[in-house]
Amino acid sequence: MASAYTPGLKVSARTTIEKMRRLPLKGDVLVREGECVTPSTVVARTELPGAMQTVKLAELMGIEPADVKGSLLVPVGSAVNRTTVLSRSKGLFGLFKTEVRSPVEGTLEMVSEQTGHLGIRFPPTPIEKDAYIRGCVKQVIAEEGAVIECVGALVQGIFGVGGERQGTISVPATGPDDALTEAMLTTRDAGQIVVGGATIDAAALRKAAAIGVAGIVVGGVVDQELIAYLREALGDPGYDIGVAITGHEAIPFTVVVTEGFGGIRMAARTFGLLRSLQGRTASINGATQIRAGVIRPEVIVSLDDAAGTEQGRGESGQLLVGTPIRVVREPYFGLLGTVTALPSELRQVESETWVRILEAHLEDGRVVVVPRANVEIIET
Repeated sequence: MASAYTPGLKVSARTTIEKMRRLPLKGDVLVREGECVTPSTVVARTELPGAMQTVKLAELMGIEPADVKGSLLVPVGSAVNRTTVLSRSKGLFGLFKTEVRSPVEGTLEMVSEQTGHLGIRFPPTPIEKDAYIRGCVKQVIAEEGAVIECVGALVQGIFGVGGERQGTISVPATGPDDALTEAMLTTRDAGQIVVGGATIDAAALRKAAAIGVAGIVVGGVVDQELIAYLREALGDPGYDIGVAITGHEAIPFTVVVTEGFGGIRMAARTFGLLRSLQGRTASINGATQIRAGVIRPEVIVSLDDAAGTEQGRGESGQLLVGTPIRVVREPYFGLLGTVTALPSELRQVESETWVRILEAHLEDGRVVVVPRANVEIIET
């Protein structure tokens, strides 16, 4: 067997990047194909219908349900607020009148002659989808959104929390082994994406929030340190990191972990790339999904032109001799290396199962044999 396919983690100084920007429901697309956009450009806009508030008018007025429609002082479809009188009785000799005002602001949308209830729809919630990256509109999807394309640097991570943000890359760490400490963070980092080396603790995460940092990128993080911060930030003492999608956490910055959980140093190539981008504006997103439809956390820096786009090594996801990889299972978890051989025959491993394996030369000099299912490609 000359080649195989395995999930890839992309770390590239220059590649073509496409981002789908789609509304959750149909709306208006505000850009055209070929139009150049910035991260803050609104690509599409829609409105999420408000919830319905029920008013039991027949009971409040003391009338039959069939008489409710005739008692209304405002027609269906009218805008109402808390001062709007919906219905008023004639009273006795003009006295002792009963009136019902709208309990909320919204639109009178429904009248039921069977129950005598009214339905008032709360105002809609506007939803906008921005471009997220600087680039050009490659494709418009009618009533839904657009595909934005750019040539840029891309660093994908293993895990992240927090949503989409933009900021300037700042690298206070001197090397991939340096932990990002509380002392390294200063007020100058407000609005920036700060890059560390090996790890970050809960105290540094708290300071990053207090300063107003836009994002944090580190090689590893101790799960209990991250959970401790998230529990404080979210006000939920029982919060835990789940296995579903992340990225929707209501925290003031985004975290991207490039290697894994624990005090793992950032890959030298990844750190070198991020350091070379210091001072550039980047887009960061911590959204992670490890099940079907894999979503990787990412840092993207749009470049100025399309010249010299990397073509990569063969077909995307193809495992070949010379392919850079990361091992994602023990005993070599988190270590980087290069494929040196892809034997075609099956080999029995410690679990006594027969699997396809590969040989790899690790960064620390060791040559090891691991199952192909236990690695992921680091795409260039």
